[in-house]
Amino acid sequence: MPATSSGSALLPLHTNALTDRRGSPIIAPRARVTLPRSIKLPMETFMDPALWLSLATVCLLGAMSPGPSLAVVMNNTLGGGPAAGYASALAHGAGVALYGLLTVAGLAVLVTSSPAIYFGLQLAGAAYLVYLGIRALRSSGTPALETTATADNRGAATSGFLVAFLNPKLAVFMLALFSQFLRPEAQLGEKAVMVATVGLTDAAWYSLVVALISRQAFLQRLRASARLIDRCFGVILILLALSVVLRSFTA
Repeated sequence: MPATSSGSALLPLHTNALTDRRGSPIIAPRARVTLPRSIKLPMETFMDPALWLSLATVCLLGAMSPGPSLAVVMNNTLGGGPAAGYASALAHGAGVALYGLLTVAGLAVLVTSSPAIYFGLQLAGAAYLVYLGIRALRSSGTPALETTATADNRGAATSGFLVAFLNPKLAVFMLALFSQFLRPEAQLGEKAVMVATVGLTDAAWYSLVVALISRQAFLQRLRASARLIDRCFGVILILLALSVVLRSFTA
């Protein structure tokens, strides 16, 4: 160790160590370096799985309840085949999803709070059911030809969408449903999941109905009695329309 002229020892000039009163080096604690974890989106950004399962269950039970929608999808399947049935089912799901979107945007409140709009939609829906019923009663019961399949699919999709969109009860259902599942602080992702869930669940259920009644043996039996079934569908749709009108005037 180098010494000074007075004989005292010196620390090496290159050291940066700190010493205590006794000359012992003080070891500074090492800085803890925290490596960034993988970025994960919080579950609340989308939707809690248990909450989503409850929502999907309620949507499925709502879709399974018999009504004009089931009659329209079945009638389109019988008249235009599986392709027309699936077009009707998917378009119906789109109509349901549209009401879900209106609910998230706050516009469904306008439908339910305005008696004129609600009443007008009820009457328009009833009139459309009467139109479909009369068309079914006038049907010859002959399945659609392959050359008109595209037009039939468009018509089936239109009827599937309108029978959902012209049903203002969907607005009431969506308001009641979303009020139970939609949190005030919900992010855009969670709202999108809810809207997609109501639409896809509805479309999946009616697609399953189409798949079941489109089995070749079953469909052949139905088409053998197509004229009678069309008459039954026509009467059912007209009766449903009348019940809608009566409820709207007596409510």
